[in-house]
Amino acid sequence: MLRFAEEILLLLLRDDGGRFLAVPGIALDNALAGSVLMDLALENRIDTDPKHLILVDPTPVGDSILDPTLAAIAAGEQRDARYWVAQTALRAAEIREAALSRLVERGILERHEGRFLWVFRSRRYPVIDGKADLEVKRRILGVLLSDDIPSPRDIVIIGLAEACDILRELLPNGDYDQARARIDQVRKLDLIGQATSHAIHDIETWLAAGRA
Repeated sequence: MLRFAEEILLLLLRDDGGRFLAVPGIALDNALAGSVLMDLALENRIDTDPKHLILVDPTPVGDSILDPTLAAIAAGEQRDARYWVAQTALRAAEIREAALSRLVERGILERHEGRFLWVFRSRRYPVIDGKADLEVKRRILGVLLSDDIPSPRDIVIIGLAEACDILRELLPNGDYDQARARIDQVRKLDLIGQATSHAIHDIETWLAAGRA
């Protein structure tokens, strides 16, 4: 099964030339951080409510992307999800490199070192229960441009992708505005995705105040 950080990076990868969509570094860092928390939630290690992030089980997952954040949560005081998004974002570069390396190991991406490009080796890959699923871009667009009930994984990806403004880039011209109500509807189902958006907003507000 792919981790959410891996799927976020696949969403960012352009089909033409192997480069990534340009999104603000702060937004991407927080989206990767949110992806770690969502994976920990699905692994039944943490839970959330509007005011708290709750440690359910401190047992390591055995995953180098997830376990450092789990250990920090277990060792610290109880805080909200927004706090842990910000803390985990400090590891964003490490998370990004680990996720890209895994995509190469799985044969999904191929790295061209000389040109700093990444290209797809496979357009289909195992996501859920070992079954070949549609690539993440097609899944997400299918949810947003229809009334289909989204899977829990797609709810997470949509929330994180919207937090770092990926969806505006992915949707065809004019479709983003038409899909706004649908995006908002899906995002309300995901507390960690909302916390990620709040964390990004906090940082952007702080930076704007510093420039004033």
